Amino acid sequence: CSPTPMKLRDAPSACPSLWRCLPCPPSELRLDLVLSSGQSFRWWESSPGAWTGVLGGRVWTLRQDGDRLWYTVYGEEDEHEEEEERDGCPAKAAKLDVAETDRILRDYFQLDVGLSALYSAWAAADPLFRKVASDFPGVRVLRQDPVECLFSFICTSNNHMSRITAMIERLCQAFGRRLCCLDSRPFHAFPSLSALTGADAEARLRALGFGYRAKFVSGSARAIAEGLGTEGLCQLRTAPYAEARRVLCALPGVGAKVADCVCLLSLDKAEAVPVDTHVWHIARQRYGVALGGKSLTPRAYQEIGDFFRGLWGPRAGWAQAV
Repeated sequence: CSPTPMKLRDAPSACPSLWRCLPCPPSELRLDLVLSSGQSFRWWESSPGAWTGVLGGRVWTLRQDGDRLWYTVYGEEDEHEEEEERDGCPAKAAKLDVAETDRILRDYFQLDVGLSALYSAWAAADPLFRKVASDFPGVRVLRQDPVECLFSFICTSNNHMSRITAMIERLCQAFGRRLCCLDSRPFHAFPSLSALTGADAEARLRALGFGYRAKFVSGSARAIAEGLGTEGLCQLRTAPYAEARRVLCALPGVGAKVADCVCLLSLDKAEAVPVDTHVWHIARQRYGVALGGKSLTPRAYQEIGDFFRGLWGPRAGWAQAV
């Protein structure tokens, strides 16, 4: 595919000359809904309708036009380019294989999962879903890197979107590899596990404003490094849902909701239904599920998840995202 002049004109000022596209109707993916929904915290609307973020150790800009998903990928700096970038020079286009970039995007957005058919099945099973689904088409679940997903969601406890996003940005700037600079904005890769296991990691995180979460981030990094390892964490994708959830809940700072978010958004557990007080109230007030007393107990949490799994089926976590 080749971009129209409008697509290049609307892209960031540092855009490379090459754009590519995938066939993808809005009924299967709505970038604006998915990338702003709190599944991931590394995308921002860099210009109207264009989303820039870090995926797979590269910086991407995405946008939609009709039934096409357009993308471009920016290259990394070398030592000389890094100095030039700091003087305001734009990033260059990445020299990546077209098949590989297509594969990365298809995997990240799980485009092999037919969303329209799922919406129809959920609407048939659930009148409330049928009532609201037309306002939120194209909401699908991302398939993220497990390390990034885990540490991002450890940061979400008792927190809100704008603050979470800022914390993760500071985390990447302090511990991650610098990738490139667009419009004077530097981009960094998400930190590796080893970068978060240093003796001074907790103190540095506290200095960055992580508060009590600093102990959980550094503690979970050490626990994984000394136990599962990055490879073992990724291999939880093939483990049963209950086993993956149990392993995650043993990590510092990981409760049932964070574990379910990680299971759903990075470990291929489509049946995982993250439950917080909002979901609990929806279950009680809109679905008439009489569970729990005045607080969300572990038993009520499990029963609410089981209720929605029974209602929506094996991809209940996807339906809950809508």
